[in-house]
Amino acid sequence: MKNIIRFRYLIALMIFSSVFSSSILHSQESITDSKPVRWYEAITVNAFMSSGYSYNFNKPDTGKNQFRIFDLEVNTFQVDVVELSVKKDAHGAGDAGFRFDLTAGSSIPKVARSGGLDIGDLDFHQMFVSYVAPIGTGLKIDFGKFITSMGYEVIEGYDGYNDNYSRSFLFGYAIPFTHTGIRAGYSFNENISSMLMIVNGWDNAIENNKSKSVCAQLAVIPSSGLTFYANYMFGPEKENNNSDNRTVFDLVGTYSINNIVSVGLNTDYVTEENSANNGESATWTGIAAYLRLNLAEDFSLSVRGEQFDDTDGIRTGVVQRLQEITLTPEYRPAEHFIIRADLRIDKSDHDVLQKKNEWQKTQTTASLNFLYAF
Repeated sequence: MKNIIRFRYLIALMIFSSVFSSSILHSQESITDSKPVRWYEAITVNAFMSSGYSYNFNKPDTGKNQFRIFDLEVNTFQVDVVELSVKKDAHGAGDAGFRFDLTAGSSIPKVARSGGLDIGDLDFHQMFVSYVAPIGTGLKIDFGKFITSMGYEVIEGYDGYNDNYSRSFLFGYAIPFTHTGIRAGYSFNENISSMLMIVNGWDNAIENNKSKSVCAQLAVIPSSGLTFYANYMFGPEKENNNSDNRTVFDLVGTYSINNIVSVGLNTDYVTEENSANNGESATWTGIAAYLRLNLAEDFSLSVRGEQFDDTDGIRTGVVQRLQEITLTPEYRPAEHFIIRADLRIDKSDHDVLQKKNEWQKTQTTASLNFLYAF
């Protein structure tokens, strides 16, 4: 009953947002005496759905893939996520807009949900308002909840999906999923842009201490097809702790060599004060490399290899080194429709991966994934 009430509340919120944006548009029209713009012409509605199946050759008694992010369940079909995205873009100086992505599903919303935002089996991956201040080329300001700018991989939606079905260890353990706060983005020119955020922290819709975290990004395009992103984040993330700061250095590089071959690299270095067993700073680091081959108009092949070092066991609960390699063929039989398979081998330097009722150092999984986006 509570979920039904929450869902009705969310529908009412959508309607209110649409009416509110319509009022803003009509007010602008009366000032500029331009041709009337109907509210449904300014608002864009998109949708995304992902469903999949995963099989673990270890046949673990727990029925879980160990140290996975979203593909946790073994030997079951599931709807990972269904997303409805509604937005009104803020284009030029003085323009305002909004976006919210409402999601439901068996895996992604439950795992990626921010602390303090409990709406049953639903989640808002993003919900923010935007304004472009008339400063220079335009200073875009967003206020609300938004997906992190760190990492090579994303929480998939209509406007982007990953090369692989399963997520990397770096995606799940090295960096946050989302932030709630304020961010400002500025493009100096077509090759250099920057972003600054002041937020509650890692995956906190409601602050868990009295301090805020600061995040900055610099994006550089030195040549066609080549892009670098440098992210930095600093602030305390422990509950009711305002002094033990966590520092993140996240670097991402992408290079489209031609229409057939593209590569990517992601590396993370993170420290947190007074978090190791000896009272010193805890550290976790990782690196992931990506290769995508567009072998035909409707077929691609992607490979990912990575290593994640949880030096003090803070992120995975075990002092260990995790490695994995993933092979993902992708077939696109129709517009907006994607079929993917994942063959993945995980390895740890400790016996933490379950095979039936025992523990060993490896696990192998095979997955099938169906995507639709518009």
